[in-house]
Amino acid sequence: MEPLLVVNNIEVIYHNVVLVLKGMSLQVNKGQIVTVLGNNGAGKTTTLKAISGLLKSEDGEVTDGSISFQGQRIDRKYPEEIVRMGIFQVMEGRRVFEDLTVDENIIAGGHTNKSRGKMREQMRAVYDYFPRLRARKNILAGYISGGEQQMLVIGRGLMSTPTLMLLDEPSMGLSPLLVSEIFKIIQQINKEEGVSILLVEQNARLALSIASHGYVMENGRIVLDDTVEKLKENADVREFYLGLTAVGKKKSYRDVKHYKRRKRWLT
Repeated sequence: MEPLLVVNNIEVIYHNVVLVLKGMSLQVNKGQIVTVLGNNGAGKTTTLKAISGLLKSEDGEVTDGSISFQGQRIDRKYPEEIVRMGIFQVMEGRRVFEDLTVDENIIAGGHTNKSRGKMREQMRAVYDYFPRLRARKNILAGYISGGEQQMLVIGRGLMSTPTLMLLDEPSMGLSPLLVSEIFKIIQQINKEEGVSILLVEQNARLALSIASHGYVMENGRIVLDDTVEKLKENADVREFYLGLTAVGKKKSYRDVKHYKRRKRWLT
């Protein structure tokens, strides 16, 4: 498969002091859904911000390695340039413009689109993917539900006609029913629009159910990567990320809390 995004051995430092990513590498091919798994603080969100250029707003910098998109270096580009090239990051936490209507939020996502006709076409596509939003198009975004806000930020991202979407914890804080609905739509967008997806998600079971390739990240490094089929069978992934023992029983919170993690993938 043809590489779309190549992150090659990057280091990221915040405030010229704090080393967060320590030789991070990954690849997303055209048409793929790729997931990055890891606990809080592993560096997953920092990885997405390094790709989208948003590190600069937080006094972060890629100090070593390179990031290429469609064969072109992007690690020194500004976020607005990267968006125009076809990468859009959907931030965690459902960051809508609360004082704008749903319709106005969606229009704001199309600011890079110069054609009014193309913008109307994209808006129709967004409302087709998210019919709940069509029914609430004139309501202020701050007054719709959390699940609808998550749909809105993904829909707003689609307005930029991305080639690659970076999704940061889209399941966070949502009911299982809404999460299932949103992940089905993510799969539709991937298949029908041809948008490649790089998905950061703590719900490992769900992430591995829609991705074709996965990376496991700890302490700023990739410690394991493989096809999702092989990751699902990996004993450590099953235990630490899927909560299953060797015989398929779920571990209790008490077991996990006092369990010293074996890092067999580092040996």
